[in-house]
Amino acid sequence: MRDFRSLRAWRSAQAFIRDVCAVTAEFPIDERFGLTQQLRRAAVSIASNIAEGCGRDTDADMARFLTIATGSASECESQIVTASALGMLDDAQATKLVDDVEHLRRQIHNFKQAIRRS
Repeated sequence: MRDFRSLRAWRSAQAFIRDVCAVTAEFPIDERFGLTQQLRRAAVSIASNIAEGCGRDTDADMARFLTIATGSASECESQIVTASALGMLDDAQATKLVDDVEHLRRQIHNFKQAIRRS
């Protein structure tokens, strides 16, 4: 069992959650149960799957949960692009969030590769 709190990817995912919550707080009120909630849930899912994988017994299980976390990161990116296209994010916000989620996806990928090599 790994300590997820010590993982760089999990800490990055936590920072991403905070950023997502900050920008979605400014989304239109009628999106509260739509894109706002969906984007927040997907962001939380990234960190949650990293943590859940750490609680599993095998490296194969850990890698599977990291794959799920990567999928949630891709979901976030799609939702960020959608929010930007709908005018809910300005270009600077969208660019920062996309850059952050791409960096997070690379961290998860590198961690998964390290697990598979061990």
